[in-house]
Amino acid sequence: MIRVWSDGLSAGLLDRHGPRGAVFAYDHGAAPARGVSMTMPVRLASWNHAWGIHPIFEMNLPEGALRERLRLSFAKATGTFDAFDLLAVVGRSQIGRLRHTSADATLDEEVPFQSVDEILTHRRDGDLFAAMPRRFAVHSGLSGVQPKLMVRDEADAGISVRGATHIVKFWSADEYPELATNEFFCLRAAERCGLEVPRFRLAEDGSALVVDRFDLRPDGTYRGVEDFCVLNARGTDEKYRGDYETALFGRMRAFIDGEHLPQAMDRLFTLFVLNRGLRNGDAHLKNFALVYDDVTGSPRLAPVYDLVTTTAYIPEDGMALTLGGSTRWPDTRKLAALGTTRCGLTPRRVREIFDIVATAIAETAAEMRTHIADHPEFAEIGRRMLDQWDPAATGSINLFR
Repeated sequence: MIRVWSDGLSAGLLDRHGPRGAVFAYDHGAAPARGVSMTMPVRLASWNHAWGIHPIFEMNLPEGALRERLRLSFAKATGTFDAFDLLAVVGRSQIGRLRHTSADATLDEEVPFQSVDEILTHRRDGDLFAAMPRRFAVHSGLSGVQPKLMVRDEADAGISVRGATHIVKFWSADEYPELATNEFFCLRAAERCGLEVPRFRLAEDGSALVVDRFDLRPDGTYRGVEDFCVLNARGTDEKYRGDYETALFGRMRAFIDGEHLPQAMDRLFTLFVLNRGLRNGDAHLKNFALVYDDVTGSPRLAPVYDLVTTTAYIPEDGMALTLGGSTRWPDTRKLAALGTTRCGLTPRRVREIFDIVATAIAETAAEMRTHIADHPEFAEIGRRMLDQWDPAATGSINLFR
């Protein structure tokens, strides 16, 4: 049995239920502010889930190499290692406002210190990166297949932060070489579009990307974060299922109130057009999220994260979800129709966004060419990215033809 905490206070208990499911029950008398998700408000009846664990509790479970490392470390002790077991391991330190402990434990989130400056200046062939997974794997409750960990920067020792302050992303030379630099320049393009992006820094040798946590408040507490798998009541294994029209833009309308909806739709459409321009084929439901300070209040679109040019590795890659029934990259006409019909934007604003995104990509492409000249190890992947971006190099909306 697992105790679930929201904003540092007990919210309820999570337990296995039936042969393969789970059940969550709120503490007696829990206030509405203790709600664990916008999709699971406080109520007397329990919240039952027939298969696995509820999407809000599964949202931050590690995938890929990190999950396998944890399985090898803990499966012998637990006898099994399903999603429930994994949550028990990493639940004390994860993205967002929820934490998880054993039923009778107190909440204690003590993440070890690690200098971010040391990460940014350390060479990939040194021993730091080999040692970090052993220290931080159990403190890294965040999803994604790419190798990444959460650390607490030593510079924050003088403030009240006891949890992780930064996400450190690595890459495997065997699968996605230079992925950190790839994401760095994609995030630079997002910045130039005027989108909200957390502070991000590239290691000197391109071995890692360090991203500040956008859910961390100045007082050391954490905001609520819910990705669009959660908002669509889907598990992680369904992150590639559905269409953008309803699973992304439609669900946005269901959770953003009318006053804030126009700005949210404008930003989401800009991000969608940027994903198209950068050829990010991994823009699935877990790579969009809403953030909030109060689960009963109005959320907003989360800052941009996990943005890469996937076609630099998979030239034939298409979109992660469908648009108009297809995963093919949409042309200008389809994008404009999405902007006017689903987002409520004027044709003039749609054209402005096309120009903003094209100009941002062209300026970032110029910056990336300079980086390639100074970092030959990035040259091959960088040129592949430029091959995908080149239609935008003139700053023209022909990028979206």
